[in-house]
Amino acid sequence: MSQFFENTAKKLIGAATLNWKAHSRLILYGEDADWSLNWDMRELARISRRIGIRIADPIWKHAAKPQSIFFSSQFFLSDGTWQRFLRHRIAFSYFHGIPSSSSEFDAVFEGLRKLHENITRVQVTHNQMKNVVLQTGIDPSKVFLIRIGVNLDFFPFRTLEQKWEARSLLGIPKSAFVVGSFQKDGVGWGEGLEPKLIKGPDVFLATMKKVKDQIPELFILLTGPSRGYMMRGLDELGIPYRHTHLKSYPDVAKMYSASDMYLIASRQEGGPKAVLESMASGVPLVTTRVGQAMELVNHGENAWIYEVEDSDGLAEGVLKTYNMGRDDLQIQLAKGRATAEANSYESQDPLWAEFMKGFVEIQ
Repeated sequence: MSQFFENTAKKLIGAATLNWKAHSRLILYGEDADWSLNWDMRELARISRRIGIRIADPIWKHAAKPQSIFFSSQFFLSDGTWQRFLRHRIAFSYFHGIPSSSSEFDAVFEGLRKLHENITRVQVTHNQMKNVVLQTGIDPSKVFLIRIGVNLDFFPFRTLEQKWEARSLLGIPKSAFVVGSFQKDGVGWGEGLEPKLIKGPDVFLATMKKVKDQIPELFILLTGPSRGYMMRGLDELGIPYRHTHLKSYPDVAKMYSASDMYLIASRQEGGPKAVLESMASGVPLVTTRVGQAMELVNHGENAWIYEVEDSDGLAEGVLKTYNMGRDDLQIQLAKGRATAEANSYESQDPLWAEFMKGFVEIQ
């Protein structure tokens, strides 16, 4: 957009919003790709409307009076252009990013350390990240621990009939033992042949290598963009898989329906979302000790949890799930569903109401 048209747009928007009170609208910024973070913003918009907050499109950032802007992740902090929003109140989610683990995370941490006085609210999803954020010197009253929730309407507790139906649609044999992995674990938005190591695709493959001879029916179900590294690794291991592209995020529920278990092998996470999604869906979960999984999983009760990079432990969890008796499995799945229900987006309304108080007007 030329400078002339940009200035004209600002004037028109300013004139159209003269009657808006300061901080009377919440503006939500997702990401360019229609992937995970944009769906987080949709859920936050629903919550905000339920608690009496008016939502405005990002185009209204030029409103006559300052409003309240929420960024879907902390990575805007490494881009100095965000400072043009400083007349507004600013909030964001700081899901993951331990300093010194990558230059990208260092830049984000340093951005918050330098400019935390310009930030009004920060959402973190687990205590490890809360402690990281507090190390920037930010006022602790600005930092709120709110999990990445789960939409129970999207993820019903699956039935056996739904499992066989989903497998039929995907062309997966009934006899297969299906391990799900529904994420983006390749660098960039292309083929994804370079692994995004923070997501642990190498650990996932090492785990599968350890169990494949003990699970003859092993089959991997993949969704998500940039899975080239994973698929190449499975080809090398001789493990059959299916990678399917989803049209819409809620369609991932069908992938859970087709699965016998879900495996998280990440090194760092904010959630991941799959913890509560799998629990809600009635799918056994094996995970590394990352993100909010550290505080939601009770080992051996509602799921299995092992240390980061512990492929031996993860393999143990996979085999325990494979060999678990029906009664013990049903008890574990019921406890997982209860965990998901306790952390649904609907249950978070009071937490977000407290977050929004003093940040944006609540009607």
